[in-house]
Amino acid sequence: MAAPIESLLNEICESEDPIEELKSLRTAVLATPVSGLRQAVSGARLEIIFGLLNTNDKEQIEVCVEILSRVLQALEPIQLAQNYKTALQSGLNHPNDSVRLLTLTQAIAALSKLSNTKAGLDALFRSDLLNKLKDVMLTNDIIRYRVYELIVEVSTVSPVSLGYCANSGLISQMLEELTGDDVLVRATAIEMVTSLAQSQHGRQYLAQQGIIDKISNMIIAAESDPFSSLYLPGLVKFFGSLAIMDSPQQVCEKYPVFLEVVFSMAINLDPTLTPVALDTLGVLGRTVEGKQVLQKTGSCVCERILAADGATELRVRCLEALAQLLTLPVEQQTDDLLLLTESWFNCLSSQPMLMIRNISTQPFPELHCSALRIFTAIGCQSWAQQLMMDTPGFVEWVMDRSVGTGKEAKDCKFELVGALLSSSSIQEIFGAHNYLKLKTYLNEGPYYVNAVSSVTTEGAD
Repeated sequence: MAAPIESLLNEICESEDPIEELKSLRTAVLATPVSGLRQAVSGARLEIIFGLLNTNDKEQIEVCVEILSRVLQALEPIQLAQNYKTALQSGLNHPNDSVRLLTLTQAIAALSKLSNTKAGLDALFRSDLLNKLKDVMLTNDIIRYRVYELIVEVSTVSPVSLGYCANSGLISQMLEELTGDDVLVRATAIEMVTSLAQSQHGRQYLAQQGIIDKISNMIIAAESDPFSSLYLPGLVKFFGSLAIMDSPQQVCEKYPVFLEVVFSMAINLDPTLTPVALDTLGVLGRTVEGKQVLQKTGSCVCERILAADGATELRVRCLEALAQLLTLPVEQQTDDLLLLTESWFNCLSSQPMLMIRNISTQPFPELHCSALRIFTAIGCQSWAQQLMMDTPGFVEWVMDRSVGTGKEAKDCKFELVGALLSSSSIQEIFGAHNYLKLKTYLNEGPYYVNAVSSVTTEGAD
């Protein structure tokens, strides 16, 4: 296929009106697998096609874009950055949107791949593409966001790549957006910074630049900002992510406003704030250190979460957060932690077992499964097993396969049985008979159906 492509390029070069030849070339490149195309275009004069983009003929531009979209996928990133740097830079300033998008997409793909090696990073910054992207960013918000995404992606690869991006000035430019006048841009910048913080060297950089302190101050200032609901969830997600990756105790002690705002958001019943607060408390409370931090607040965190009760979707978020808070795997169990989860469960209501079970019987599959997940969370804890045993009809309800229909409900019930059997205390508390019935349930699987035999009597109605 290499010869036909090269031949078609020659015909295009010699033609005054090459639209038909371009269409033939489009057919040829689309019919060639990318692996085969790589060899076919390795020495091809693609600058011919780039040059044909400089026209007002929309059809010609469209065909050239289709050809280049396919062909450029076959080139190595270094080859693209070195041999077609000028063409890419020109494409970024093209008046046609499809050309700009093509060029930006290819530039970002090449830059992303180049960032994975030292040689690639050297080629990337010699190409001066990043500086060209800085100019293009000023013309379009969507392009600006794409460039920021690229910078964050490259920066998280290694400390070296972060250093390169910092030297380009693009990271500083992105960080300045945190305190800009446009709250939507601010929200996007917070999202980007949260992504940058996923790597340890990214978090170190943000700390050194004072960004973490700045975000803490933004949370404080948000209280008096009528538009804060547009970006406050992002600030909370940032600190929640930071706490999980580093240390819940250190983050919450150094930035106490974080937890204060999360609790306030949880009972705010704002559809944009409350769900984020509930998710944050759940993720934070799933870890042992997070549980200990929440315990130090001096109030029952589960009770605070339950105060956020509302529409079905919000109730599901509440139950999911409670399940995470009450989760305590066997290997993490200590007397103190078992006392903590027991106290949290008991503060839900005067009869928490009955309350959760009643929720599970409501005609909403998502509520049924979320309630079952709370029982699954506490199922391996001895205090909960005793509570289940002392609740009339509960053990029979657990093993009743007619309770809950649908695959998800059956899976949730099966997980509950598995959680119960994962604890060494279950046989003693539930008794040998119930223990064997649970084992049978587990061995039969989640979708087992009891066979019903029937005898037909001749002549019967």
